[in-house]
Amino acid sequence: MRTVRAGEIATGRLELLPLRAEYAVEMARVLGDPVLHEFIGGAPLGADALLERYARLAAGAPDPEVVWCNWVLRLRGEGRLVGTVQATVTPASDTAELAWVVGTPWQGRGFATEAARAVTAWLAELPVGRLLAHVHPEHHASAAVAAACGFAPTPHREDGEVRWEYRP
Repeated sequence: MRTVRAGEIATGRLELLPLRAEYAVEMARVLGDPVLHEFIGGAPLGADALLERYARLAAGAPDPEVVWCNWVLRLRGEGRLVGTVQATVTPASDTAELAWVVGTPWQGRGFATEAARAVTAWLAELPVGRLLAHVHPEHHASAAVAAACGFAPTPHREDGEVRWEYRP
């Protein structure tokens, strides 16, 4: 089986850069608004905690059957980081689970959709047979991103979230 690894992905307005610990300080500011945790719970991480988290994520999943692909979103031309997108790929089950977050000041401009579409297309090329996303039922913006990427809601619920599914 081909090795899955997150590489750079370019879109019209964004560069998706593989996650590195060095992005933690800037991303702590991007993700620092408590409103971002309204649907997912928890609280924003400070730069030190995010540095530790990013180092763990960049090192890869401890389960050899799972591949973590994580990117930061950088605005072309400005060089500013605005969010993240991730895919947890499980080749043995031919699935990947996507998640995205865009900092509050950059929301409503289509960046999450643009990044999620790019990763969805990248996963379809691997190929991955089934893509999943879990969206809180009241998180209408995130549901719109999933729908724009071709995902459809299913009756399945996990931790109170709706499972969305896409089969390339």
